[in-house]
Amino acid sequence: MKAWLLIGLLVLAPAAAAVEVPAVGRIEVLFTPWDDAEGAVLRAIDAAQRSLHVQMFLLSSRSIARSLIAAHARGVRVEVLADREMVVNGENSQIEKLAAAGIAVWLETRYAAAHNKILLIDVDSDHPVVITGSYNFTWSAQARNAENLLILRDNPALAQVYFANWRRHHAEAIPFAEAVRP
Repeated sequence: MKAWLLIGLLVLAPAAAAVEVPAVGRIEVLFTPWDDAEGAVLRAIDAAQRSLHVQMFLLSSRSIARSLIAAHARGVRVEVLADREMVVNGENSQIEKLAAAGIAVWLETRYAAAHNKILLIDVDSDHPVVITGSYNFTWSAQARNAENLLILRDNPALAQVYFANWRRHHAEAIPFAEAVRP
């Protein structure tokens, strides 16, 4: 009942105004296929110490899946939101492997496309990392597509805005096992 009440309030609530966040920290900008965006994502995941909150449309990169599983195995809290249709119907989805490894996975079903591509690293620390852009977590995003990736470091206020949005989506999502039941 609480979930339906929350969803109802979100649907009926007026659109929120844009949030302004101070420009602080460091920004790394990458463009594929020229820059090694996947390598940058892997290095960021491997440096995570406390938490990884992921929101993705598609995960078919085996390297990124392995890196998330390794982070989980070393004690980093890993939580994933993904688009249900891409998990069920997409080619080479690695989401099932994450769930099988014990990573908490929820699938988004409310939207025509849950098209966010976000990775939040150590969001509650003094040195959080926000990774976003058009870059899907796929081999094609690195090798075949024209994509962009921003890695925003050391901006706690920005990380908290992204994390609030991640939590809003999480509240609407369905646990993996429930969402893929026939």
